[in-house]
Amino acid sequence: MSAAEAGDEVAALGDLDLEGLRSAWRHRFGEPPPLRSVELLALLLAWRIQACQQGGLDAGIRAILKRSGPVKAEGLDIGVGAVLRREWKGRIVEVLVEADGFRWEGRSYASLSATATAIAGSRWNGPRFFGLRPAARAS
Repeated sequence: MSAAEAGDEVAALGDLDLEGLRSAWRHRFGEPPPLRSVELLALLLAWRIQACQQGGLDAGIRAILKRSGPVKAEGLDIGVGAVLRREWKGRIVEVLVEADGFRWEGRSYASLSATATAIAGSRWNGPRFFGLRPAARAS
């Protein structure tokens, strides 16, 4: 595939909805990742198309990424022992930051998002739930 063809294919992704992106992924790479974000799936698909055409990450970049170590749960940098508080549905919720995760009502969670999801009963971004990150702006 030429660079122009790859560019045209990437440009066409902007016209696709979620099912269209999933179909395009299936056609090129097999089963798509279980994402529900049109924007994220389009970005991933565009990267894969371009990586196939241009060769992807070189060995030097791969080595740098391996050296960076495992990804740590966001929010642990607040400091062990910190307590995150917020009001949720009329009650104050407190979460303790521990060395290996977060504790709420006696249960330990690996990530702040898992904790927020348990509290809210629906999927939440933990840092956003606790006001550590600004809310997404409407486009």
